[in-house]
Amino acid sequence: MLPALMRRPLVMLCLPALVVGLVACGSQGIELSKSDPDYEAAQLFTTHCGACHTLTAAGTEGSAVKPQTREYKDGPNFDQRKEEKDQILYAIRNGGFSSGPMPQNILVGPQAEKVAEFIAKNSGTKRKTPPQP
Repeated sequence: MLPALMRRPLVMLCLPALVVGLVACGSQGIELSKSDPDYEAAQLFTTHCGACHTLTAAGTEGSAVKPQTREYKDGPNFDQRKEEKDQILYAIRNGGFSSGPMPQNILVGPQAEKVAEFIAKNSGTKRKTPPQP
């Protein structure tokens, strides 16, 4: 049995592995080939956004599918919601559009630009459009 003073540093050392494991829970795998120019953006999305957002191109399932099982951390399902680059950059910089748990500046600079372009390009692919009158 480890003394109490040694247990805490050991737990803190293992914590990053636990976090990585939890983030991967909502992941199906990136659908793009590694040679695809958007692959890096898909990786960034998976790492920084995939635990709370769904986007098939990035292989993530972070949003609630049923409203009854929705959690506070569940962000928009980007398969069903079409977004434009400027809207995405605003959300990345400001922590979303509401008082949700998304951190401000979760990505910055060229990484934020790449992810915003990736979401704009791949979002809304499974949205249901109501019939026109």
